[in-house]
Amino acid sequence: MKSYREELWFETNNRRDYINITPKVEEAVKKSGIYEGLCLVNAMHITASVFINDDEQGLIQDYDEFLERLAPHEPVSHYRHNRTGEDNGDAHIKRQLMGREVVVAITNGRLDFGPWEQIFYGEFDGRRRKRVLVKIIGE
Repeated sequence: MKSYREELWFETNNRRDYINITPKVEEAVKKSGIYEGLCLVNAMHITASVFINDDEQGLIQDYDEFLERLAPHEPVSHYRHNRTGEDNGDAHIKRQLMGREVVVAITNGRLDFGPWEQIFYGEFDGRRRKRVLVKIIGE
């Protein structure tokens, strides 16, 4: 069995952002040379997420509005976590809701998606550098 590891780095201009990272993950699969296996993609920061869904801008906006209703950024005094001097208590909750990682099968050297599936990086406390791990194992 072979393995391949790559880090993808992001720094968004906004506090919240949603980036389709499917092409970057596909490129990592290609570089890995793995034909049959699994690809793990996970956010390595506790205020960011990796998830799979449709790349449709209305849906992305719906997610953002839904998350902001469930865990609004303001008032920042609403979160005990922010008493530590942070202002990102909401981002931790949003990450928990959206998830840490995804695993996608690799078949015939390609990500084995269902219809419309794409991999996204969800940023909930942006404006600083963060990374995503891509770990591929297989033959």
